[in-house]
Amino acid sequence: MKPGGFQQWLKDTMGLDASTIGPTIVERAVQRRMAESGRADLSQYWSLLRGSALEQQELIEAVVVPETWFFRDAQAFQALARHYDPSWAAARPNERLRLLSLPCSTGEEPYTMVMALQEAGFPRERMDVEAIDISERALHKARQGRYGSNSFRGRELDYRERHFEATDEGWQLPNSIRSRVNFTQGNVLDIGFLPGESLYDAIFCRNLLIYFDAQTQLRTVEVLRRLLRPQGLLFVGPSEASLLLSLNFVSAQFPMAFAFRKAAAQPAGVVDTPAPRSVVAPLPTGRVASPARPVATRSAPVRAPAPASAVVAPVDESLLDQAQRLADNGRLSEALAACQSHQRAHGPSSRMLYLIGLIDSASGREREAEQHFRKALYLEPCHEEALMHLALLLETRGDAAGGRVLRSRAERCRGDAAQGRSR
Repeated sequence: MKPGGFQQWLKDTMGLDASTIGPTIVERAVQRRMAESGRADLSQYWSLLRGSALEQQELIEAVVVPETWFFRDAQAFQALARHYDPSWAAARPNERLRLLSLPCSTGEEPYTMVMALQEAGFPRERMDVEAIDISERALHKARQGRYGSNSFRGRELDYRERHFEATDEGWQLPNSIRSRVNFTQGNVLDIGFLPGESLYDAIFCRNLLIYFDAQTQLRTVEVLRRLLRPQGLLFVGPSEASLLLSLNFVSAQFPMAFAFRKAAAQPAGVVDTPAPRSVVAPLPTGRVASPARPVATRSAPVRAPAPASAVVAPVDESLLDQAQRLADNGRLSEALAACQSHQRAHGPSSRMLYLIGLIDSASGREREAEQHFRKALYLEPCHEEALMHLALLLETRGDAAGGRVLRSRAERCRGDAAQGRSR
């Protein structure tokens, strides 16, 4: 039995593309499980794995590492609370607000949903939150509602004083909040995942798709489409925005929230572009990794190749991979430093400039972000993500015409790439 067989098993079972976290992560998890289960070689452990549902779960647990915190990327929760405000509840006295957190990790995200809505005045008794994760260990912690300091990050922690009780073991959420969330173990790739389930008003599925290959991304998005109400909101991670746009979703126009609607439910005048943000990504329960590879992949320059003076030779991408991981972890200043080190060593590249643009956007430096997206497009005119992020920057500044030009350009590049692949 070769190590690659375990990578394929994880892909078939939970959709994990090992290349997104590095094959060595999987190899170390397998070695650890071999030692703990007393199996001397890969063949013996493979036999155990195939015949034991308990061991299958143990290997999944060994690969999945939670990395999340309360009010992570707060703009998404602000958008949720603005859209589903008390007036929404008042206009629908017989309806309950149904929300889904997938994957929910150790519970910080679904509990944040409840806190954000409650603070905005939405009646707590009218909301139902379903929270699903593949990790039973993460769910066990989530149900307890007790958290340490790692779950509270950033400078604005007033909510902790309002909603948590300090104990000797950490910070405890009261039952009034915990009772609004129903935690369930589940796998979005299971054929029977939430069969016949009532539709959800909002789904948070942030930074899961980036760990899947194109086929699994398509399969998962179709599940989310099935579960989302016609006017519902789907929140994804920043690296997944281009993927959603390529699969018949449209932006809900909440800046920096990465909220989307089904295209059929698009209100008049809504612009079909993603909001720029940092690249922050947890695995099924949180590990950070590289950005998604959208189904409609970026093409090489087709219509307007970069000037000869701007073309650079292929270089080692390790510094940019490091920058990506740092940005995924919210360590933006260190990510920027890694990008700058890459530039000093190898000169400019479209990927480096695009990453700096995302870091600028996350830091509120919109003018600098625009400059870096434009520089990325100078080197790679059909860099689809840079086109889309730059389009939104222009539109939020009131330049709707400029945004339309960029989105049309992205569509042309996508069409040219598809035509080139068909030849």
